[in-house]
Amino acid sequence: MYGRGVLHPDHVPTPAEIREAAARLRPVAIATALEPAPRLSREHGGEVLLKREDLQITRSYKIRGAYNLIEQLPDVIRGRGVVCASAGNHAQGVAYSCARLGVPAFVFLPRSTPRQKLARIREIGGEHTRIELAGDSYDEAAQTAIAFADTKGLPVVPPFDHPDIIAGQGTVGLELVEAPTGPPDVLVVPVGGGGLIAGIAAYVRHEHPGALIIGAEPAGAPSMTRALEAGHPVWLSSLDPFVDGAAVRQVGELPLRITADMVDAVVEVAEGAVCTAMLRLYQHEGIVAEPAGALSVAALDQLADRIRGRRVACVLSGGNNDVSRYAEVIERSLVHEGLKHYFLVEFPQRPGALRSFIDGALGPGDDITFFEYTKKTNRESGPALVGIELARREDLEPLLERMSRTGISYRALDSTSPLFSFLV
Repeated sequence: MYGRGVLHPDHVPTPAEIREAAARLRPVAIATALEPAPRLSREHGGEVLLKREDLQITRSYKIRGAYNLIEQLPDVIRGRGVVCASAGNHAQGVAYSCARLGVPAFVFLPRSTPRQKLARIREIGGEHTRIELAGDSYDEAAQTAIAFADTKGLPVVPPFDHPDIIAGQGTVGLELVEAPTGPPDVLVVPVGGGGLIAGIAAYVRHEHPGALIIGAEPAGAPSMTRALEAGHPVWLSSLDPFVDGAAVRQVGELPLRITADMVDAVVEVAEGAVCTAMLRLYQHEGIVAEPAGALSVAALDQLADRIRGRRVACVLSGGNNDVSRYAEVIERSLVHEGLKHYFLVEFPQRPGALRSFIDGALGPGDDITFFEYTKKTNRESGPALVGIELARREDLEPLLERMSRTGISYRALDSTSPLFSFLV
């Protein structure tokens, strides 16, 4: 289907092939900075470095794999156009590559794609890119894209499960090994479909075999972890789509094989921890990271024994974040940090009940940030949904003790409650 030296679908890219990809990418992809992160170094007891793939023109590493594949297509094939499905970043890589090469691009995106990513795809792809919104998830968009490609006889540029994509992403590993200050001891890499970590591992494991390679994937979409446990790709029946750049229902077969052979570990990172990492990167380093981009930094808290005293490179894979999402980012972070709690409170339906609750339950650093209540007729009490923000995590137990002393019945809501999904 692809021809002109493009790698066989089951082929594991070699270091030489990844070096060839790096030469191919010089006109379009920069060798991104490997920046010291003093705050993270202090917090984690090692030398933490950030591989800034958010600095690419497409604000993510995806340009590397997309261009590497499309550039190698025979003119007679790519002249008719290529098809891709994406949650956003892969589409930008394809759109930019096609604009540079003069290739028509047919891009299929889920309807949930953030507006910021839609705008960037249109801007980057220009007249060469046609966008179609299809389905409510990446997987539904991908099915539509494949059907379209089959009908039109056009090649599909896959997001991760192809050796030319993996070879392109592997140039990140080449740059890490050839860093002016020397290769890091530990690499922490975000994992979605597996193309990035597979490419990095394919290069690093041969050229710097002593490095520890650790994948970080969202806890709400642990497709690589489940695949490693099963020994084959597993379709996740449900997932949390928040980390949209890495929330993949099924990893690729080739990325899985490379990961199983060459990656030391894959850890699951809570979405709330990702949100906290995003906010701190913005507040302290001035870096706008998307959720998938912050995965590697968020994973550091659970890697203490493996990184202390070592040089650690976190691949910050992308910065395509829609500012309209920050309210949810803050909410998820507060809940994860134990600073935001929700309760169902049975208020007596009498005057002064709310004032009595506030006076008796809230401490000096506590704040009601959410309150939903509807008075019920012919009832002695009525439930209210109450959100309380604390100044410190340790303030929760005193709050619960004071709430109990008011004599008003209440129930704390946790993440397993159906109501919780309406709040966070």
